[in-house]
Amino acid sequence: MNAEPARAGATPADVETPPKPAAPPTREPADRVTTPPRYGRGDEPPTGRKLAGLSLAALGVVYGDIGTSVLYAMQECFRPGFGVAPTVENVYGVLSLIVWALILIVSIKYVIFVLRADNRGEGGVLALLALIQQKLGGSGDKAKIGMAVLITLGLLGAALLYGDGIITPAITVLGAIEGLRIATTAITTLEVVAISAVILFVLFMFQKHGTHRIGIVFGPVMLIWFFSIGALGVMEIALEPRILLAFNPWYAVQFFAHNGLHGFFILGAVVLVVTGAEALYADMGHFGRRPIRLAWFAVVFPALILNYFGQGALMLRDSAAAANPFYKLVPEALLYPMVILATMAAVIASQALISGAFSLTQSAMQLGYSPRITVKHTSEKEAGQIYIPEVNKALMFGCIGLVVGFQSAENLAAAYGVAVTGTMIVTTILFSVLSQVTLKWSLAKTGAFFLLYFIIDAALLSANVVKIESGGWFPIVVAIIIYTLMTTWKKGRSVLRELLRSGSLPMDLFLEDVRRRKPPRVPGTAVFLTSDTSGAPIVLLHHIKHNKVLHEQVILLSIVTKDVPEVPPSERARVEQLGEGFWRIIAGYGFMQSPSVREVMECCEPQGIKIRPNDTSYYLGREQLIPTGNTEMARWRKKLFVVMSRNARAATAFFGLPPNRVVELGAQIEF
Repeated sequence: MNAEPARAGATPADVETPPKPAAPPTREPADRVTTPPRYGRGDEPPTGRKLAGLSLAALGVVYGDIGTSVLYAMQECFRPGFGVAPTVENVYGVLSLIVWALILIVSIKYVIFVLRADNRGEGGVLALLALIQQKLGGSGDKAKIGMAVLITLGLLGAALLYGDGIITPAITVLGAIEGLRIATTAITTLEVVAISAVILFVLFMFQKHGTHRIGIVFGPVMLIWFFSIGALGVMEIALEPRILLAFNPWYAVQFFAHNGLHGFFILGAVVLVVTGAEALYADMGHFGRRPIRLAWFAVVFPALILNYFGQGALMLRDSAAAANPFYKLVPEALLYPMVILATMAAVIASQALISGAFSLTQSAMQLGYSPRITVKHTSEKEAGQIYIPEVNKALMFGCIGLVVGFQSAENLAAAYGVAVTGTMIVTTILFSVLSQVTLKWSLAKTGAFFLLYFIIDAALLSANVVKIESGGWFPIVVAIIIYTLMTTWKKGRSVLRELLRSGSLPMDLFLEDVRRRKPPRVPGTAVFLTSDTSGAPIVLLHHIKHNKVLHEQVILLSIVTKDVPEVPPSERARVEQLGEGFWRIIAGYGFMQSPSVREVMECCEPQGIKIRPNDTSYYLGREQLIPTGNTEMARWRKKLFVVMSRNARAATAFFGLPPNRVVELGAQIEF
């Protein structure tokens, strides 16, 4: 997708892709990459011990969400509000729906097909959208309209994931702690809520220390979790082996036939078993396809199937177990250890979604849909391990607010599913487009994939519509707010960029004027950050207008975000000598990388640019924006854009500039 070059001034984080994207860069060896390489990423598919290690780690990071759905999914299917009693026929029908949802949606759609759509190893809605725009291009009106529709869908999908990221930690932790009410009747709802809120608070407070400190235990803990839930299921299946008949999809068909509309709306609960599928795709960049697939088919899928069948077998013998079938599976002597293990699994599941929200925000910022914010790398070895204080604080307040407001996993499940099903439809549409332009599928194959999964996703979304009144409105409101912020920022930067560009001067005319006037030159280097990759930036014009001098060496620096996750140092900067002591540098970064002016300058030394840090000044523009009625943006959006601009992270810190070497020149701009 098009990104904006970083602008000097109030918002130099904005970036823009050149009209013709560069050829895909060759991946550098890990020891030559300045930005830390992502764990498990490499040119060669992992094998042997490395594959086993990555698969074990994937259990903790990738499958935490979907692995903890056993805590509440089956229970939600037989919630009294759906009007479906836990009879033998209904247990078979619901279980058949769950099994085939896992097979069709997770195993086939995501693990087999969607994981093939990687943008240099990265997954997720924004990475997929960037890959489509990188491949499609086109300048015709139809192409532009089609791309605008796809961009809108991609942004909506990303916005919906934020809603999912707030609900997941709340529902998983609540679902785990509610096991205490099975172990003892002494604990009250208020105490369950308080314990859950404290756990979430500690979890979010720990984020600033980095997940790598506890990452080494994520995989082993989740391996124990999956082994445990599988073993619990096996014990109950041994008592009621006839439950295995639910593998027959005909039971699902009969369920719909017997229950009518009530049966259809059960899909709103069945979707809870696949809510981690989008997180699975988004976290692909940490480990790669092969470890994720191995972990799914060797451990996660069998364990989930065994546990769901075990819950179903239990309900065949005791229909009252439908109130909390997961913890009813657990022998009384093991209830407290299982609550502890479930809580640990819930925390791990929450961590995956929190980290995903951080990565999504970084991508949005680098692609020009978010103002500059603080991004802290918490690991020297894993580039994906980042911490964003602003996002962390928003997620913490949202999660704790949901726990206090809904007070139980059953109530919160009413809000769950709307966001993820919307994102699933977006992924189906975008992957279908990509299958034509990249995977070179036949039209018939693409059409069959799209038709099958659009029908499934649309049915799941339709079944979740009834949840809007009882809590499903929450992720929708979150998505609307996020989408509005992203599109307002992108549009505002586009308008402001054109205004600034119209006030600049063609570089050849500026250099001709320098030759003619011969302004005094002072020793040292001046670096002007600008988004304009062709003309003389306004900040340079203001500098020479007010100061009447130029440095001996003048560098015009533009930072461009490309539609790939990472750009290797060998392709970091393109240097052009303009004459009269002027140089232009266009530096490229991937949308998962953080720009660094210091790194750019080091990369330019072999190309002839020599600077002395203590003899270099960095010039930035600081625009004071004044909303007016003379552009295509609504006035309320202009005011929102101004607020976002004022609260953006300072350019000095964002680009790693030495504070005592920065000069800012201000200007008032009506837009």
